[in-house]
Amino acid sequence: MNKSSYLDINRFISDRIFSIIADSAYESGVEAYVIGGYVRDCLLGRDYEKRDIDIVVDGSGIELAIKVARRISPGIKITVYKNFGTAMFRTKGHIIEFVGARKESYSSNSRKPVVENGTLEDDQNRRDFTINALAISLNRNSYGKLIDPFNGIKDLDKRIIRTPLEPGKTFSDDPLRMLRAIRFACQLEFDIHPATFKSIKNNAERISIVSYERITIELNKILLSNKPSEGFRLLYESSLLKIILPEVYNLKGVEMIEKHGHKDNFEHTLQVVDNISIKSDSLWLRWAALLHDIAKPKTKKYIEGTGWTFHGHEYVGSRMVPGIFKRLKLPMDDRMRYVQKLVALHLRPIILSQESVTDSAVRRLLFDAGDDIDDLMMLCEADITSKNEKKVKQHLRNFSIVRQKLTEIEEKDHVRNFQPPIDGNKIIQMFDLKPGRQVGYLKESIKEAILDGIIPNDHEAAMDYLIKKAAEIGLKPVDK
Repeated sequence: MNKSSYLDINRFISDRIFSIIADSAYESGVEAYVIGGYVRDCLLGRDYEKRDIDIVVDGSGIELAIKVARRISPGIKITVYKNFGTAMFRTKGHIIEFVGARKESYSSNSRKPVVENGTLEDDQNRRDFTINALAISLNRNSYGKLIDPFNGIKDLDKRIIRTPLEPGKTFSDDPLRMLRAIRFACQLEFDIHPATFKSIKNNAERISIVSYERITIELNKILLSNKPSEGFRLLYESSLLKIILPEVYNLKGVEMIEKHGHKDNFEHTLQVVDNISIKSDSLWLRWAALLHDIAKPKTKKYIEGTGWTFHGHEYVGSRMVPGIFKRLKLPMDDRMRYVQKLVALHLRPIILSQESVTDSAVRRLLFDAGDDIDDLMMLCEADITSKNEKKVKQHLRNFSIVRQKLTEIEEKDHVRNFQPPIDGNKIIQMFDLKPGRQVGYLKESIKEAILDGIIPNDHEAAMDYLIKKAAEIGLKPVDK
């Protein structure tokens, strides 16, 4: 795109909000510019209408934000961060953030800069990448002019991620930018400039000064991209993955013994994540895909005559999930337990698909998976990464049989999110017992009988079975 071609650019700032900002800036005697991601996405033809809008002001960003917000509507809530010189508010689906133009300097042990007032040029110099340093003037004498000091347009055309200044300084100052480079490359399907990527490799250890909260935000965005594998390969090649998520890094490689090698579990995992990404936009299902084989390096064993085995990796892996989530500052709530459950169960449908499927086995899978059964089946189907097309088709046919059986059993027995027809309190009252082992035994007996298909999942059948099992341990109902 030619820098002097303002016609298309004016379309991007045609919304009334931009004219209000322009008028308010003129009246305040300051200059204002749209900068960063909004400009980049406009020029790329991405869905810029839903993007946040960043306004840099050659003056007070807070004062201009207040003036603009009051002009739009007196009731707009303005959030002000005085320490950072920024203010933001929501309007028409946009979050608009105003910040005074600034220049920054960094110390070696922190990514928090010392900030001083600066010019637009200073502000563009501190930006992470050339494609994010693009600005559009909202000033009367140059309204709609694209300001591109680092040939960001050229990098957009070539689909290149490149730092505006010397990359070593850019990444040493703020190591989070290394992850952002990989995230943008993954999201936008761009390449990272060779000199920029070499500098990421050289500065990888600097990521240790970045908080895991910020690291995880970038990891989540990579996982939510159309093809997460591209981002994780770059993380691996740069050595960042070894530092921030060594459990995934350690999946890489093939060990050979007696000419027998196992598959590369890193490449397999990335294929599973990509397969899931086609099927679902769920972040937590994608985390489950990323971590499903996480314990294979720990459980790997070579058995002569059998080959490589990874017995129990699903259970060991599920126990690793809480530690990984805690370290990465991911939520330790139902979302973590969901990922943990899918990791623990991810082999169960595969085993069912390889054997004659019994009603009892299907009931137990439904009982254990609950409402997550559909996601579990999706993960298992994504887990088929064989290059043997015949083998893949056979697996998928078997899975369709399992799915059909799951539907039939659920309609008949209602064991998804199973609640026992007789609870512990009822058993205590019937047999005049105190809470303890006998109550637990009788409850478990009813559950197992239902899951094994010995009795249907209804109150009357469960009551008859309870009296029978109680009699076996010398208990009779008491008359009250």
